[in-house]
Amino acid sequence: MTIRSNLDQYAENETGEQFTRQNSKLLKIELAEGGVQTKRGSMVAYQGDVKFENKGSGGIGKMLKKAATGEGAEMMHATGTGELFVAEDAKDVHILHLENDTISVNGSNILAFNDSISWDIKRLSGGAAGMMAGGLFNMQLSGTGYVAITTDGPPVMLDVASAPTFGDAQAVVMWSGGVQMQLKTDTGGIKSMVRGGTGEMYQMAFGGQGFILVQPSEGRQVFGGGGSEGGSGLLGQVLGN
Repeated sequence: MTIRSNLDQYAENETGEQFTRQNSKLLKIELAEGGVQTKRGSMVAYQGDVKFENKGSGGIGKMLKKAATGEGAEMMHATGTGELFVAEDAKDVHILHLENDTISVNGSNILAFNDSISWDIKRLSGGAAGMMAGGLFNMQLSGTGYVAITTDGPPVMLDVASAPTFGDAQAVVMWSGGVQMQLKTDTGGIKSMVRGGTGEMYQMAFGGQGFILVQPSEGRQVFGGGGSEGGSGLLGQVLGN
């Protein structure tokens, strides 16, 4: 029997790279030496001999930080040989390769990274506005290796050195090393507050050298905790709350 179709366009991509976008929504990981951390439950398919293990938060210190801040991602460890395909809710996938560098990422946007990449939950400087908002936390990834993140729709990458740059705290996904962030407030004035506010009271102000990545979605709950699986976003809960 011969099957005729247009499915050839979806054949597996063969690039020779360890992390490859199979398409805009799907990440292919070549497993051989070493392992990778992938978001728990993100596997959609694999070929070969692949094993999965939940290694927890990576130590008591990280576990306590994650519990206190709500920031972080639920990860699983994948090892073996073969091809692993991971995705999350058909979100857009983006691949970065760090060369002894550091990035700050919203925990809920992390899809996968090499074992060679170290991570921690960091309290970021938000100034007085950050204290008013109840604390500011983010996941910091450092080292050399691949990192895959997701965005809710096609993002925009902004060079913060080119002009004063601001982002909605619910839409900013990540920023590169060399970027400084301060949280600012903009009430819109007394009249705006009386009328219910502008909805843009808390903003993230960026400077320094590097870029930020902003997704076209403000669907994540940021202030007051909660949020989607994998963390409450860049603005977490007060420690010990």
